[in-house]
Amino acid sequence: MSEHRYTVLFETAEEGGYVVTCPALPGLVTEGDTYDEAHERAVEAIKGYLESLQKDGLPIPPDKPLSLQPVKEEIKVAVPEFA
Repeated sequence: MSEHRYTVLFETAEEGGYVVTCPALPGLVTEGDTYDEAHERAVEAIKGYLESLQKDGLPIPPDKPLSLQPVKEEIKVAVPEFA
């Protein structure tokens, strides 16, 4: 048995709850109504993703660590008005 660690992103969903993605595992998306539920589903989704890769004989990708400090910036954009 091997152990792997991945950085995941928990984003609040418009309808409530959380949407979870994992940058190192393209296409992996799951969700949950609460943080705990979203976390549990993320663990299950990552495990299934890695098992699928192994079954297909594909390599398990390394994590793509992200900065844990978000960048917050106000951006000013000018849009021309059409009459």
